[in-house]
Amino acid sequence: MAVFRIKAVEESEKHRPIAPAIESERHSSIFGKNVFHEEAMRQYLSKDAFKAVISAIEKGTKINRENAQQVASGMKQWAMDHGATHYTHWFQPLTGTSAEKHDAFFEPVEGGRAMERFDGAQLIQQEPDASSFPNGGLRNTFEARGYTAWDPTSPAFVVGTTLCIPTVFVSYNGEALDNKTPLLRSIAAIDTAATAVCQYFDKNVTKVYSTLGAEQEYFLVDTALYNARPDLMLTGRTLFGQPPAKGQQMDDHYFGAIPERVLEFLRELEQECMKLGIPIKTRHNEVALNQFEIAPIYEEANIAVDHNMLLMETMQRVAAIHNFKVLFHEKPFKGINGSGKHNNWALATNTGINLFSPGKTPKSNLQFLTFFVNAIKAVHDYADLLRACIASASNDHRLGANEAPPAVMSIFIGTQLTQVLSELEQVSSGRLSPEEKTELKLNVVGKIPEILLDNTDRNRTSPFAFTGNKFEFRAPGSSINCAGPMTVMNTIMAAQLNIFKSEVDAMIEKGIKKDDAIFNILRDYIKASGKILFEGDGYSDDWLAEAEKRGLSNRRTTPEALDFLIEPKVEEVFVKTGVMSKIEVEARYEIELEKYQKTIQIEARVMGDIARNHIIPTAISYQNRLLENVRGMREIFGDEYMEYAHSQVELIKTISGHLVVIKTLVDEIIDERRRVNKIQDIRKKAREYEENVKAKYFDKLRYHCDKLEMLIDDEAWPLVKYRELLFTH
Repeated sequence: MAVFRIKAVEESEKHRPIAPAIESERHSSIFGKNVFHEEAMRQYLSKDAFKAVISAIEKGTKINRENAQQVASGMKQWAMDHGATHYTHWFQPLTGTSAEKHDAFFEPVEGGRAMERFDGAQLIQQEPDASSFPNGGLRNTFEARGYTAWDPTSPAFVVGTTLCIPTVFVSYNGEALDNKTPLLRSIAAIDTAATAVCQYFDKNVTKVYSTLGAEQEYFLVDTALYNARPDLMLTGRTLFGQPPAKGQQMDDHYFGAIPERVLEFLRELEQECMKLGIPIKTRHNEVALNQFEIAPIYEEANIAVDHNMLLMETMQRVAAIHNFKVLFHEKPFKGINGSGKHNNWALATNTGINLFSPGKTPKSNLQFLTFFVNAIKAVHDYADLLRACIASASNDHRLGANEAPPAVMSIFIGTQLTQVLSELEQVSSGRLSPEEKTELKLNVVGKIPEILLDNTDRNRTSPFAFTGNKFEFRAPGSSINCAGPMTVMNTIMAAQLNIFKSEVDAMIEKGIKKDDAIFNILRDYIKASGKILFEGDGYSDDWLAEAEKRGLSNRRTTPEALDFLIEPKVEEVFVKTGVMSKIEVEARYEIELEKYQKTIQIEARVMGDIARNHIIPTAISYQNRLLENVRGMREIFGDEYMEYAHSQVELIKTISGHLVVIKTLVDEIIDERRRVNKIQDIRKKAREYEENVKAKYFDKLRYHCDKLEMLIDDEAWPLVKYRELLFTH
């Protein structure tokens, strides 16, 4: 059995750096080469069709059939000029990945001839078989009907020979079956709410955009080693494995020199990303062994989400060329740093202002404080929803372990801004005196830019941190679709800004001046949100105790966290903002529970398989070698053999002890799975898998199997070891 591992290691050693076929152009010249962007549309579309698409992007107007026909014709010609032979509606179902079905432009016509055809109806809508996608009761699973509909706000692109058209995915009745539809609705909600508040400060603001910069962390593993690990192949993480003597304890990996083989992969990856219009800016070694990060410049949220999904797909495609497998699992290796996907979220106006960036005048800083404090209030009121939106079986392993933020939601804003909020908290109720106004505007609000110039402290332990001109949501895991957290952030912020505006308007109607009203409401929000602010070490047990005292929830497991989704308060905020209906929220609750349950079920089955079919036979085989050795000693030394064979006998006993426990645990896991699988209630089923399968057995079984790894001859061990996985570049 160890032969496969040895061959895999030998094969990995043959894999050398592969230099990509670098194009002569600079990145700036190939950027967006394979994207049907505005410049391409100007070239390939009629004037009317171009105007229709731009109006749809900027104003949300509908594109009529005639213009759609023209867009389809121009898009087809552009795609064919770029080598495309097929087209697909590229969508993001609730599986967490993307999906596509390719149709050829080719179409036979009379007379034994053929032509390339692509019309407006094919552009606008397709009807993929939706029966195999999770729907949470939104449709009959036995019916294939689901619809994809063109999203003109995200540009089409060509990958290989396929024209990919970003789309939404909905049921026959129009309910969202994907991640993009709620995101687009949340973007519309935050636009309306934030624009209305911006009118207090600048009448020229007519649109507000949600922006996102997603930092993608990941591990790279050689394909030969990956294929020799059944657990990696089937679950994305190592279910067994003894950490190596040298891991990341020397702190010598973060920002270290990128290995040559990895660098060649990244060079080709960046080249492909540039062609697809993904603005990759940063690449570096991460903290853990064979862990890396790649990050783009921020973009409008919808496009950024599409680009992140496309980035992950491109990474896997390019990695295969370089004999790498990309691991997006949040915790593929025990005792090693996990991978996150920090979502850098901000709001920007059509006038070019970042609403989370301090200005140069008291007026602009009052606008900054308004959005800043409202964001804090939104997170405070819906912290549990933020925890729920990043909950998954894989992220449960990461949160609160090895330099990852805890499951407790808190906000870090820095010492200086904490002081600013403290001073604002002292504002008196009602009308402000001239002296108080002057003090606030000149000595508090007016000094914010100066203060922030020195605000360099960054808290890496916080799940939600303000970093100068944006909020960095650090809790999302590396495998997540960013649409989830972005939808939640936009939704809760829109709801909060709607409340803020109504409260300010009510005070203005009572005769209180606008600035006075804003200061009064912000003061109340600061007082009400204080418990969510935390400046200290989020990794410490002291913070968990303090968080409990403050009344902050700490739901460590996904089944617990997901219960927040169906609380009346959460359902209400989605319904009020128009982002999701009650049944759409409940459908997602059911889907996420089912996904969790199935993940644990698969992991339990794989653990049983590896333990039974790989580890136990290896241990028995090694035992037999030891027994033969003991028998040989007995033949030579007679009754005195124990004096010389004592160590071997003790080793046989130790191995036997572990084998007995492993066999017992595997049998119990199987019996427990059979029992739990009969449960019909999905909530109860997920909790049972968490409490009576994962929590009860996984660590125990792993402990005994990992002990055997340390006892058995290295050359006989069947699973590729951590040192081979983590130190092979």
